[in-house]
Amino acid sequence: MSADTLAGAADRPGEGATGQGFRILGHGIRLQWRMFSIAVLGSLVYGALTVADAWVLGWATDHVIVPSFERGRLETGLALVTVGLFVAVATLRALGVIARRLIGGLVYYRLQAQYRRAVTRRYLELPMSWHHRHPTGQLLSNANADVEATWGVMMPLPMALGVVAMLVFAVVAMLFADVVLTLVGLVVFPLLFVINVGYQRLLSPRVARAQQLRAVTSEVAHESFDGSLVVATLGRAAAETERFARVSYQLRDANISAGRIRSVFDPVLEALPSIGVLLVVALGVERVMSGAAEPGDVVQVAYLFTVIAFPVRAFGWVLGELPRSVVGWRRVRAVLDATGEATYGTERLPGDGPLSLSVDHVGYRYPDSSTAVLRGVVVDVEPGRTVALVGLTGAGKSTLSSLLIRLFDPTEGSIKVDGVDLRALSHESLAGAVALVPQHTFLFDDTVRENVTLGLPVDDSEILEALAVAQAQGFVQALPGGIDSRLGERGTTLSGGQRQRLALARALVRRPRLLLMDDATSALDPDVEARILAALREHSRAGGATVLVVAYRKATIALADEVLFLRDGRIVDRGPHAELVARSAAYRDIVDAYDTAREAHVDGEVRP
Repeated sequence: MSADTLAGAADRPGEGATGQGFRILGHGIRLQWRMFSIAVLGSLVYGALTVADAWVLGWATDHVIVPSFERGRLETGLALVTVGLFVAVATLRALGVIARRLIGGLVYYRLQAQYRRAVTRRYLELPMSWHHRHPTGQLLSNANADVEATWGVMMPLPMALGVVAMLVFAVVAMLFADVVLTLVGLVVFPLLFVINVGYQRLLSPRVARAQQLRAVTSEVAHESFDGSLVVATLGRAAAETERFARVSYQLRDANISAGRIRSVFDPVLEALPSIGVLLVVALGVERVMSGAAEPGDVVQVAYLFTVIAFPVRAFGWVLGELPRSVVGWRRVRAVLDATGEATYGTERLPGDGPLSLSVDHVGYRYPDSSTAVLRGVVVDVEPGRTVALVGLTGAGKSTLSSLLIRLFDPTEGSIKVDGVDLRALSHESLAGAVALVPQHTFLFDDTVRENVTLGLPVDDSEILEALAVAQAQGFVQALPGGIDSRLGERGTTLSGGQRQRLALARALVRRPRLLLMDDATSALDPDVEARILAALREHSRAGGATVLVVAYRKATIALADEVLFLRDGRIVDRGPHAELVARSAAYRDIVDAYDTAREAHVDGEVRP
């Protein structure tokens, strides 16, 4: 189901929270109407059988209990009939409860799963420029807590609708039993309605604030956990704990504020039906004594008021969940309605060899930024070449790499591979031809095989070949299960360099025709990095891929066929490494800086 269909319950200008909440309910019912109908049917059965239980109790009072006291003995046959009636009604009512709760739960969890998938699909469709504006913690909250809050109201809804039928059945049964007692007892229901209205008006804003703070708490927690290494190494654990404590206390206070409202209204809502029962019993005793009513009628009416008191609260549960539902829905819709989806063409790249690359006066400016990161970049790379991108931090190397794989589009100029504009390529063709190994490696809590293939159907021989080029075959084979060894979350069982080599193998196993390495070997020993680049050069010469690598080490840069020197978002020089060293002092300073810093560390001591 498309995001447009799932986002069908749009807000209406001027509509209140309660109106929006009921429209969200209607939208959820339409999405799961078959299962929801079964849940409501189960609730109707429960309601009808609850009333039938009261009728059986009244019948037993008049035909079994009272006559037994009068005769001084119990008729066995009538007793067995009474027990049979109670068992039959209880069994059918239990089946209604099972259907209501089980199928109602399926509706609730299916809607959650449906919307979590929709939100996740939308995340994958939205461009990186959108993701840059939204923290990861917020995205987790949208897909988890906000979706859960949106559809939490669906759990008590079948019971609330079944209560309507129960009330109708109960009122009809009570009117047949005794009109006066029924009218006296029903006085409490208008009071329940009035109190519920006040309850919702006071509770709604407090619940909405608690839901918003729950999302903020999730965002802060994710940032702290994701940055645990930085926090620990810089000794900022106390500061992060205090930051998390602040939002946690705010969430606590918001929940306590909502709890105070509940603590006042819940006892009142619980007590009112009981007061109605007392009124019925008090008046009923007098009517029985005067001969105006039968004992069984009084018992039946009193029992019905007792049993419908709890289900009537289901209305309160639905109304109590509506504010959370509206807040959650607005946050979920903010994702589903987000604009900026990358569009793809239909063209495909012919052939299967390395790609040529043409970057024609490309510029890029991040959204909400007045400064261009790249300006007038012109690059032409022949197929099969290995090109190094060199520049200071902030020169635009990572941005250029992201543009080349079309994580976002340039604001000026065009990028072509084999003469075809990236924007004209189909998604499948682009993903199959171009691969990026980013600065930050992410490994899943899965096997080496699954982390390399990511579900791609490839033979073990191809996996081993990619591992060999990435210089990862040795340590992978040393693992207990080889390529079937399970890695910890984010690959915590491996070193930084090992994780980077697996990320490179992940790209190579797809046999890309253009391979981009954005500082993807920073955690590797220089000798290992040199072996990887040498293997990639041989791979390219054998018809593998055109390679662009962001590099800092002199030995690594020297392996490239050509070097592009970026400064302030422009390519200010290009050519073989030796020529750039000879003619550019700025370039020479950059490539010498790493070796100079490395040589300053001798035997664990820093030289002046």
